[in-house]
Amino acid sequence: MRIADVPFGTTDWSTIQPTVHPGERGTAYWRSLQLGPIRVRMVEYTPGYLADHWCSKGHILLCLEGQLETELADGRHFVLTPGQSYQVADDAESHRSSTESGAKLFIVD
Repeated sequence: MRIADVPFGTTDWSTIQPTVHPGERGTAYWRSLQLGPIRVRMVEYTPGYLADHWCSKGHILLCLEGQLETELADGRHFVLTPGQSYQVADDAESHRSSTESGAKLFIVD
């Protein structure tokens, strides 16, 4: 990945209005920043959240708070706790997220 035409800047995530994304259960709140072709997000999942779709988008994801469960379409499961991350390429392995306790994530895609 090459990051081009993005001047130095700081972000106060609390000033970015969240968008609401209902899941199959629970809700995701996204605070998003578009930097050229790169999207950066602070995402919060409510307790009991389950994604309403399988995602094939590539991400680099860091768990900041709570616990995130990620299921791959092939049946594998992974659990992230604060300080853990995952990375996946576009169209590589479909995945979906859930959390029983809630989670806060930092995502680059």
